[in-house]
Amino acid sequence: MKYNYFGKKILILGIGLTGISCIHFFLKKGVIPKIIDESKNPVFLKKIPKNIPFFLGNLNNKWILEADIIVISPGISSFKPILIHARSLGIEIISDIELFSREAIFPIISITGTNGKSTVATMVEKIAKKSGYKVCLGGNIGVPILNMLNQKVDFYILELSSFQLENTFTLKSKIAVVLNISEDHINRYPEGFKQYKKIKLSLYQRAEICIVNVKNKLHDVIQTNKSKKYITFGTQNSDYQVHYNHKNVILSRKNKKILDISQTLLWGAHNHQNALVALAISDSIKCPRHCIITTLQKFSSLPHRLQIIHRKKGIDWINDSKSTNVNSTKVALNSLNTSGTIRLLLGGDSKSANFNILKDDFEKFKIKIYCFGKDGKNISQICKKKSIYFDTLQQAMKLIIKEAISGDTVLLSPGCSSLDQFSSFEERGNIFMKITKDIAS
Repeated sequence: MKYNYFGKKILILGIGLTGISCIHFFLKKGVIPKIIDESKNPVFLKKIPKNIPFFLGNLNNKWILEADIIVISPGISSFKPILIHARSLGIEIISDIELFSREAIFPIISITGTNGKSTVATMVEKIAKKSGYKVCLGGNIGVPILNMLNQKVDFYILELSSFQLENTFTLKSKIAVVLNISEDHINRYPEGFKQYKKIKLSLYQRAEICIVNVKNKLHDVIQTNKSKKYITFGTQNSDYQVHYNHKNVILSRKNKKILDISQTLLWGAHNHQNALVALAISDSIKCPRHCIITTLQKFSSLPHRLQIIHRKKGIDWINDSKSTNVNSTKVALNSLNTSGTIRLLLGGDSKSANFNILKDDFEKFKIKIYCFGKDGKNISQICKKKSIYFDTLQQAMKLIIKEAISGDTVLLSPGCSSLDQFSSFEERGNIFMKITKDIAS
């Protein structure tokens, strides 16, 4: 179906990279949109073309209710009362992913999940390129997705967040995978976790090949639909498996060995699973096995994701600032192999998540917890005897520097959004790395 936007009143919410890409999308269609940003001084204000009307400081209700189509940036909740009202009046509210879906002519590989989606998307991109495919990676990573439309590719690889999927309705994926679902962004959704899960699983609705995590109990999406193909992972009875044999970790397909993890740079059960899904996706687009294996053997963790940044005097310093939800912290703790004390930096904006799920881990590990940020005080109450609270990450690290001894692991895995005190998880991780390097010098 060809969409015609000519003559429509288009409103874009958010003057970020997504919003700027939407402006240029509509200008190419001969449509001049309006744009709103809740900030009084958005970073990309100077990138707005001079003929574009804009409004700053709050959501302009008049502009919203006059629009035919509203394109909403992922950082703005679509559950704001004015937007719920607009939707009830028949005003169409969509994402940039929806705009892309309506225009894309090449096959799409879509990847979402609470944790691991950036890593899997990057693995698949590298394997596909090694295999001779022309691919473009975008969405929640890489370039704004609308900028990919003018590129001729064999596959688009999309890393998608729940925020982007909220207002995406016609996405047809060649391959879709929901890696895992655990509590995250619960404060965003009026109906809580149930609504968050439903939005994630919507990725499968129009997909041709569905790669499904059976262990995470997501197999209820599997139907007797002959137009879809289902591939499973997560258990020993799945199509793709991780086998733990003594000290060896083996990736297999239908019990046939494909890769020994000891031949890679990957560590931690989460990365074994990430590599397994990348293998399943790559098999599905017929990448040669030797390209898959050699790429996974050379792949190392992305920045800010369980990244060992320093080793000195027997102390490991690990940057896992991308840990923005409680389950990712749980994964990080259970990935460590240390006999010393784990010195965990935990805190930020918890997004109303339940941190009590870490209680058993706090009890079983030799651990001291350094809580900080907006919700750090509340989090520190979960295990009072092992926790201490600070206003900031920097203050917490000053004490860690004095207390850490040989054999210890200092782990920044905050389990929270960084936006209470930092511009992004990258800034939080970079500050942690800077302080660590200052210590080293």
